[in-house]
Amino acid sequence: MSLLSSTDLDFNLISDFEPTGDQPKAIEELTEGLARGDKYQTLLGATGTGKTFSVSHVIRNVNRPTLVMSHNKTLAAQLYAEFKHFFPENAVEFFISYYDYYQPEAYIVHSDTYIEKDMSINERIDRLRLRATSSLVSGRKDVIIVASVSCIYGLGSPDEYRAQIVQVKVGEEVPRNDLLHGLISIYYTRNDIEFVPGTFRVRGDVVEIFPAYEEDLAYRIEFWGDEVEKVSVFHPISGKVMSETHFLTVYPAKIFVTPKEQLEKAVGSIEEELRWRLAVLRENGMMLEAHRLEQRTLFDLMIEPQVGPGENHGQKHENEDPSSGQAEAKSGRQGGQAPPLSAVQEISCRSERRQPHPEQNRSLDRQSDMLEMLVHLPADTDRLQEPLEHS
Repeated sequence: MSLLSSTDLDFNLISDFEPTGDQPKAIEELTEGLARGDKYQTLLGATGTGKTFSVSHVIRNVNRPTLVMSHNKTLAAQLYAEFKHFFPENAVEFFISYYDYYQPEAYIVHSDTYIEKDMSINERIDRLRLRATSSLVSGRKDVIIVASVSCIYGLGSPDEYRAQIVQVKVGEEVPRNDLLHGLISIYYTRNDIEFVPGTFRVRGDVVEIFPAYEEDLAYRIEFWGDEVEKVSVFHPISGKVMSETHFLTVYPAKIFVTPKEQLEKAVGSIEEELRWRLAVLRENGMMLEAHRLEQRTLFDLMIEPQVGPGENHGQKHENEDPSSGQAEAKSGRQGGQAPPLSAVQEISCRSERRQPHPEQNRSLDRQSDMLEMLVHLPADTDRLQEPLEHS
């Protein structure tokens, strides 16, 4: 059964080796420092000296959700494999940029040329990101998120994400159509032919769901009238039943989720700002600029229901500042729990050190061109920011 269903597990470190040399002392001092409430601690060591092994013992000792952040995807993947090996019974998740290719939108002033944004998203990494987010909001405390700098970007509101989950319990009365409508509202699609992650299919009184964040398990819900009679976990390819459960939680198929009411409110706000901006431009005789701005904004509003929230006009969707993966980790803990740990992998070589400031300056210059030439509304500044990590 999916690990997302359990919330009371402790970290269980499994290894054939015991700490040796300086490791026991490092583990003890780091654990004591966390107990004292030390905000920052540094573990020094050359490559191959067992720093990950030592940190794993610290995580087991303090038993808190942990965010491990690395400066590139390759090292993040290595750390993910190591933590998965040490904690096979716990939720070790992977959260990196899902772009295989990313070309930001741009506007060339001298030729009046607009270049569309182009990208290629890795579906498997997208599923891993969804699983990481789902583990965080599930309430379980045995979660380790291995992430790249992608986790510092906005993910939307954790409260809205939690509000969109669908829960099913054996014995309760839930009209089948209400369940189907609930799945559609969290971006699942019905597909009775091709059963892939993020879809569900219906066969009489049986509803089968393939969670967007899973690869090798799906759920089968059997109804007797409007009553949930049975919930099974099965393999989506072979159909073999793996286990049964009395309670099921299905998380959204997208990280960015926005209630319909808030989406309608956001669209109304954008339209109001557009009308005001167009009136100012036309009053000043800037007809070409007004046409360009109106064309781009109306196109964004038209595709909003198809691409989903989060892709366009990001600021308008939020009642508060967008949360990052780091904030999501903090908000995922239950009341009264200690705050999560954050472990940042050192940048050991000058040639590996990222140069975020020049990239950010180029991004700001591009945004300035887009806004000055009225390709987007001023409120779009947030969404024009491109990810620093997309390679």
